[in-house]
Amino acid sequence: MLNNVVFRTRNLYLLGNTLLLTFGVLLLDILIALPLAYLSVRVKIKARKFITILGVLPLAIPGYVMAYALLGLGGYNGTFQAWFGWTIPRINGFSGSLIVLTLCTFPYLYLNLRTALAGMDRSIEEVSRSLGHDAKSTFFNVILPQLRPALLAGSLLVSLHVIGDFGTVSLMRFETFSYALYLQYIAAYDRIYAAWLALMLLALTTGALVLEYKMLKKAIFHRLGRGVSKAKSYLELGPWAVPAYTFVGILFLVAIVLPVSSIVFWLNQTAFASVAGNLYEAFLNSVQASAPAAVLTTLMALPLAYIGVRYKTRLSNPIERVAYLGYATPPLAFALAFVFFSLQVSSVLYQSLLLLVIAYSLHFLAEGIGPVRSALYQAPEDLEEAAQSLGYSSIKSFFKVTLPLLRGGIIASASLVFLSAMKELSITFLLSPIGFDTLALNVWSYTGEAMFAEAAPFALLILLFSSLFVGFLFTKELKK
Repeated sequence: MLNNVVFRTRNLYLLGNTLLLTFGVLLLDILIALPLAYLSVRVKIKARKFITILGVLPLAIPGYVMAYALLGLGGYNGTFQAWFGWTIPRINGFSGSLIVLTLCTFPYLYLNLRTALAGMDRSIEEVSRSLGHDAKSTFFNVILPQLRPALLAGSLLVSLHVIGDFGTVSLMRFETFSYALYLQYIAAYDRIYAAWLALMLLALTTGALVLEYKMLKKAIFHRLGRGVSKAKSYLELGPWAVPAYTFVGILFLVAIVLPVSSIVFWLNQTAFASVAGNLYEAFLNSVQASAPAAVLTTLMALPLAYIGVRYKTRLSNPIERVAYLGYATPPLAFALAFVFFSLQVSSVLYQSLLLLVIAYSLHFLAEGIGPVRSALYQAPEDLEEAAQSLGYSSIKSFFKVTLPLLRGGIIASASLVFLSAMKELSITFLLSPIGFDTLALNVWSYTGEAMFAEAAPFALLILLFSSLFVGFLFTKELKK
């Protein structure tokens, strides 16, 4: 039985496609994110703030929306045909998936690399140059090795995203494990084979986590001696000015201008009255599922973050780490587990709004913990101790003293989860109630039928909501 299900030639084909796409995206992400981060932190350039914005802005465009925009560019009556009078082939398959996922994921790597470069001790570079190394040698022998943790952390995020992606590969018709799992679910619902596909998908993400841990184990990248870090100084571009500005301009054109222009073009082709009712209903459905999930996630994140920060024991770290399992699990496999669970335990839960909200909450719990934990680190523990010395119980001192200080982190946590849930496609596709169409489902279903004009209003609304999160991130990034 095991040989017939697991060791199929088709599974080897799916594995090869999934790994090929993952490594291809990783390579292109590094080629984009590394020079972009270096330009924004280390180089004397007038467009520094614009580069910082460019490095984060693609986060506002979910993969399936970017895929919709790219598919809408080509073909007869596509955007290019309307603009320039000539038709280009519609990009799909491996090349389409590679382009879309690269444009959607390079910000994860950029943010990690930018943070690492900004915090790196520049006196090490001065020592390298004093020993006779030029700028190129210093970069490859000194700076690049120091970026290893950031590269691995960003690469892990990118790998988890690509391995678990469903929206992009399904629209581009490129067969990976996620796409095969989707086809198995809608076409020939073989529970045994679907379960094994989910397990193999999970094994890939587990392998990525283990590999990242082993590559960072026992590595030291901080200052060992005493001294003062070198003050900030910026390198002159010199003859590299034209290539640098050209690189930034092309990236802006491809990652932002083309997809947004494609959405706007198709929006102008839309008979808005024909989709206005569906748009309003889809928006309400998205909010109806996302808002309770944001509240529930924040309520779960608060005690988990508090235990992890305030009570350092052998159990506190594993308890907090458990919250990351849902995020690391590929969304389609995660949702399929909830399908099996509901059918076995309580069929009433199957395709109910409650199950969808719970799945959202557990999947995005890791995102919710981060802002709350950061706020806790900034809230002085001495204030709680002072309150307890005045006769307050531990619980009362928390609510009276600590909780008000966490308000910013709690709001950020709820906002982040709300916006992430509004964009979520895979979990929504498998777990949403019958007839419960969200913004994401409408973009995906209309695009799958090549109805680009009908999909445009839904794509634009998702883009606007996603921009709220990116705008919040801009505020933090531009202050650095």
